[in-house]
Amino acid sequence: FEGKELRLKQEYFFVSATLQDIVRRYKKHYKTFDKFPDKNAIQLNDTHPAIAIPELMRILVDVEGIAWEEAWDITVSTFAYTNHTVLPEALEKWTVDLFSYLLPRHLQIIYEINHRFLNEVRYRYPNDEARFVRMSIVEEAPEKRICMAHLAIVGSHSVNGVAALHSEILKDELFKDFYEMYPERFNNKTNGITQRRWLKKCNPKLSDLISHKIGDGWTSDLYQLQQLRPLADKASFREEWRAVKRANKEHLVDLIKRENNLIIDASSMFDCQIKRLHEYKRQLLNALHVITAYNRIKDNPNKEFVPRTVIIGGKAAPGYKMAKLIIKLINSRGLLKCVFLANYRVSLAEKIFPASDLSEQISTAGTEASGTGNMKFALNGALTIGTMDGANIEILEEVGQDNIFIFGLKTNEVKELKPKYNPYDYYNQNQELKRVLDMIRDGYFSPHHRDLFHPIIDSLLKGGDNYLLLADYASYIDCQEQVNQTYLDKEKWAKMAIYNVAGMGKFSSDRTIKQYADEIWDAKSVLVDMTTCSL
Repeated sequence: FEGKELRLKQEYFFVSATLQDIVRRYKKHYKTFDKFPDKNAIQLNDTHPAIAIPELMRILVDVEGIAWEEAWDITVSTFAYTNHTVLPEALEKWTVDLFSYLLPRHLQIIYEINHRFLNEVRYRYPNDEARFVRMSIVEEAPEKRICMAHLAIVGSHSVNGVAALHSEILKDELFKDFYEMYPERFNNKTNGITQRRWLKKCNPKLSDLISHKIGDGWTSDLYQLQQLRPLADKASFREEWRAVKRANKEHLVDLIKRENNLIIDASSMFDCQIKRLHEYKRQLLNALHVITAYNRIKDNPNKEFVPRTVIIGGKAAPGYKMAKLIIKLINSRGLLKCVFLANYRVSLAEKIFPASDLSEQISTAGTEASGTGNMKFALNGALTIGTMDGANIEILEEVGQDNIFIFGLKTNEVKELKPKYNPYDYYNQNQELKRVLDMIRDGYFSPHHRDLFHPIIDSLLKGGDNYLLLADYASYIDCQEQVNQTYLDKEKWAKMAIYNVAGMGKFSSDRTIKQYADEIWDAKSVLVDMTTCSL
């Protein structure tokens, strides 16, 4: 309870301080609040700052003496909400008891917002009591809770997802009732990354090569990278490209030796998955592939294999036991060259992205909102192995299906399979998969604590394999074999890498922010003469 109380206090503290400062600045220039939404646009980045809606209402009604109806129009016109997750458990819900203890006035305001909103729902859908219950901001469970996502939607004039697929899922599934009531509010703004950090700063060798060939206009207009496409056909350019990649890999080799006391081969394929540890992101599926490759080498020691260094990095939430157990499995007993980089952080990511050959984007289709790591890898010349999830779909559209490795179930197939899914069917029918899971279950990777990883196996078999690892296993393994065969053709791999970088124009945060400014905030751009600016 103490942790949740602290979290709500923190959220309110930052929201209240910000809003009071916004109001203070506004009142320096205007005596009424008629122009407040024209001069202020507030974007709610997920549900964490959604308490801002009742806080602005408190300021307008209680402090400024504005009538409720006018204050509500100002609030809705000011706020917009970006959703960043399709996982219902990740959408914040606070107990009414905690709210009444910490923020009693805000609870009163939320009740009034909900009362008026539900009157509107009842008017629009007079005979649909189930819809009325589903859409309520106050969840009437045994322990009453405030649904912050519902509050954010009701109190905002715009609701967006962060990838095309994600935004469709919001409309068709997660917030279907709200979309049917407010279709004009819903839109998509695909995420982006800044090329000035994630290419120019973190990968100076590749940045210099690109600028030498096409100029440096790409730093402010990423679509100019399309000029690289014809260069992919030139053997001399591909050689320069490979030399840059090799130098970046050697730099990472030195870092890993220094920080992890491990020696890895820069000529091996650097197969990387760096992201927050969560079951839906399926680092465990990656580990199953590593064990499969290990078994194949053991069974056929004289066969030629593509050298591969698997690099995994990420952090798990403090109380997320399953994620921590997966980290333990990855770090148990030497499997091939599998490196877990602890204390994953931006400064470490800036070393990994430039050195990567393969980018693992293997979440269950329909679970990853967008991802930005997929964009950072591709911008630095790594090829993607991934599912049709999040922004992977749009990356495929930009780079071409011949320059990306796609496997697994699609979102509609996941939805169709789940009601009848039996993981034991896959376990019993695929002997290679069965062998891998049995090794984990029987203590092969934990000889001194043989039942250590039983919870992992139980989650896959007895627990229903919620993220369909076993269903996607065979397709993933086959796709990894395709990766191996492609990597052997150095010229083809380099050409595919160049096409990936050339196709990243859409994924600049410059494009993303411009869309927010034009389509949500109604903010006009201002031309800045950089020659007269002082830093």
